[in-house]
Amino acid sequence: MSKITRRKFMQASGSVAAAGAATTLGLWPMRAFSQETVKLGLLHSLTGTIAIAEASLVEAEKLAIDEINAAGGVMGRQITPVVEDGASDNPVFAEKAKKLLERDQVAAIIGCYTSASRKAVLPVLNRAKGLLYYPTYYEGQEQDKYVIYPSQEATQSVVAAIEWMAKEKGKTFFLVGSDYIYPRTCNKIAKPTIARLGGKVLGEEYAPLGHTEFSSIINKIKAAKPDCIYSTVVGGSNVAFYKQLKAAGLDGTKQVLLSTVVSENEIEGIGKDNAVGYYACMGYFQSIKNPVNEKFVKAFKAKYGQDKVIGDPMQVAYNSVYLWKLAVEKAKSFDPEKVIAASSGLEFDAAEGKIRVHATNHHVWKKVRVGRARADGQFDIVWESPNLIEPNPFPKL
Repeated sequence: MSKITRRKFMQASGSVAAAGAATTLGLWPMRAFSQETVKLGLLHSLTGTIAIAEASLVEAEKLAIDEINAAGGVMGRQITPVVEDGASDNPVFAEKAKKLLERDQVAAIIGCYTSASRKAVLPVLNRAKGLLYYPTYYEGQEQDKYVIYPSQEATQSVVAAIEWMAKEKGKTFFLVGSDYIYPRTCNKIAKPTIARLGGKVLGEEYAPLGHTEFSSIINKIKAAKPDCIYSTVVGGSNVAFYKQLKAAGLDGTKQVLLSTVVSENEIEGIGKDNAVGYYACMGYFQSIKNPVNEKFVKAFKAKYGQDKVIGDPMQVAYNSVYLWKLAVEKAKSFDPEKVIAASSGLEFDAAEGKIRVHATNHHVWKKVRVGRARADGQFDIVWESPNLIEPNPFPKL
């Protein structure tokens, strides 16, 4: 039998001790941890074209982390955020997710904004068996083992929006969107809903992402004279679209327009005067009246400034941190597999109201609301769903 040096013996003993500690604490193997801290990855575009919408989500996530740490942390550990910039570039998102999971060994990632960035990250998650909370409303058509989807998928907002417009504003529709997966999927859901309600689609038009010249589409809208415009135009294009609609005499006092992608944050960029009177359908508006939201808005403004506005994705990003915390504590483990299992049926009293993680599809039961934009950039809520709406990411179209 060969001799064992003291150094080798100590190394072996340390490895055994570490493995034993991991087992005792319910932690998954091969992940770095300490007795005092646990790392949480925040992966969003801080630079590039999407940063205008996405960077503010990091602020909301950091607020949640600060609150949780002040209350004692998660399973006795303080959360250390590790922030990475996806730079509005999908390959960069994949690279940064790999770094967070493999080098930084974060317990989970809150991140991504566009569906393309999320899709780029999925293979990384599955290889590393890492966990992502995706805080943006999206088109559905997905259920990944390692993703929790705390925002609304398309059926939750589109069906409710079309039903509300058909009941309150009229049954002829013009559909206009940016030319990518989210708008096209939303309109695939909208069209049979309109038909079911006895309505009619008078036109359907798409503009390239980043498009700023809408005169041709607006002329078609004016000629069709729809009761309602359903818009899924996204990002900076909305600045041009809303301004040009107003210039063409189709402002919010004369034309019903509802978007499922314009929150308070986008109105800041569009210009409050250009958005007045138009509608949006979201899970959350800053103007919601309940004690939880009032506390959330007060805390956010105290940390980041009284002029800050809070849109739906920001509130969902904040919720995501708390949903992870609650699942970890329920699982008594940071192991992503156990956290995912513990998430089933999990409830949280959020600023938007009670939400509940679906038992099987990783999405969230929630209410949705229709709001009308005011002159100050906030929304008057004109309708909300009476009950939580079940997520249906794979509807039969």
